[in-house]
Amino acid sequence: MDSVIDARHVSETGLVVLDITAADEETALAMMDGLQQLWATSGTTPIRRDPAQPGVRARVHADIRRTNPGGEAGLPQGGEGQTSTTDQ
Repeated sequence: MDSVIDARHVSETGLVVLDITAADEETALAMMDGLQQLWATSGTTPIRRDPAQPGVRARVHADIRRTNPGGEAGLPQGGEGQTSTTDQ
């Protein structure tokens, strides 16, 4: 992923940005679902394919200070990381 991580996404202890690379969309979706079961995350984000790279890619923002037993996305969806392109 070549896109810049904004400082606000990691401005406090416990905030993380996770770049996921998986063999296929089903695996990436399963991973994002698992993460959102554990923590407050940006939820299921768009999955991208980069022709120059193997597999599929996605980016998830998470707050690991807050557990999320209900499985609902807990972070604001403010649009960051929500565009689907082949070069992010």
